[in-house]
Amino acid sequence: MEENMEEGQSQKGCLECCIKCLGGIPYASLIATILLYAGVALFCGCGHEALSGTVTILENYFEMVKGPVESLDVFTMIDIFKYVIYGVAAAFFVYGILLMVEGFFTTGAIRDLYGDFKITTCGRCVSAWFIMLTYIFMLAWLGVTAFTSLPVFMYFNIWTICQNSTINEGANLCLDLRQFGIVTLADERKVCTNSDKFKLMCESTELDMTFHLFICALAGAGAAVIAMVHYLMVLSANWAYVKDACRMQKYEDIKSKEEQELHDIHSTRSKERLNAYT
Repeated sequence: MEENMEEGQSQKGCLECCIKCLGGIPYASLIATILLYAGVALFCGCGHEALSGTVTILENYFEMVKGPVESLDVFTMIDIFKYVIYGVAAAFFVYGILLMVEGFFTTGAIRDLYGDFKITTCGRCVSAWFIMLTYIFMLAWLGVTAFTSLPVFMYFNIWTICQNSTINEGANLCLDLRQFGIVTLADERKVCTNSDKFKLMCESTELDMTFHLFICALAGAGAAVIAMVHYLMVLSANWAYVKDACRMQKYEDIKSKEEQELHDIHSTRSKERLNAYT
């Protein structure tokens, strides 16, 4: 009988501990972190593969050859974009962890979990710094989203030309890379609908796959923007909490100090009265 009671108390204690731990999770920061990781992974993974597909299309159907290492051509720019993607993936993986940790330390559930929670000036400065940094990153991701829409527009034009070439078989439409600024005006790189290479390009899996990969990368950049906005709301709420908690802490300190002074005054008067009586 006693063993059953002890087991029941142990299960109850474990349940209360689990509930307290679950209550200490900053769910808003967790949702924003998951959205950020999903958006960054989608943007970096799909963007990297889309750039590789673009290189294949340029080499196979537009007969472009990579120049010397010193020259800054479209292939060099694609390699630079790939390295930027590597840096973005690593940087925002770390930044998501930092924001998650900040959410743990500023949530009200953690304050209740650890009891007396002291708000320091450093904590307020860290919260303000994260708000400013997240706002800058949100603007940066807006720029990345706008920049990612350019290849989506370019591939949409190519896809439209492929569709129109099948509808209007007599029309001779040409796709010139000089229109998109990929090559210089002196370097003529174009493919027309009456050529075999254009038909092979429209029927190839590289074009369709690269187009959809850029669309997915654009969706990932948009998800990262939404995550940054979500983080801004969470950080602003945390900042308001920290500010109110700091004011409440000052009020409690002043109140306890006044109570201590009143207690000292009453103690002194009581001793004086006792001494006068004796």
